[in-house]
Amino acid sequence: MKKKILIVDDESAIRQLISLILRTEGYTVLEAVHGRDALDKIDGGVIDMVITDLRMPQMDGISFTRELRNRPEGMNIPVVMLTTGFDGYKKTEAENAGVNDRITKPLLHQQLVDTVRRYSS
Repeated sequence: MKKKILIVDDESAIRQLISLILRTEGYTVLEAVHGRDALDKIDGGVIDMVITDLRMPQMDGISFTRELRNRPEGMNIPVVMLTTGFDGYKKTEAENAGVNDRITKPLLHQQLVDTVRRYSS
């Protein structure tokens, strides 16, 4: 059975790039434009993993992860955060919210694939 991954990013080009890479690797991919949209898409559905941007309008990646972790269906979903870089405070804040890992932009194909495999096997 294919693993279902939710990509959360306000930049359509980033969502499309990640989706293309993951679909090529055999994953099923859903997309959301911000955290609130992602929570609506997760509600009642089965998601195996989330890749979310840090900075987004309406609900950023840290707020989204906190909200996801407060829901029974979201407690154990691996969350990987995309970012151009973390300062010490943001890194700690993301970890405290429940982010499992991070990928630094610019996105590298193999880094993305290796990270997804680590959490979806």
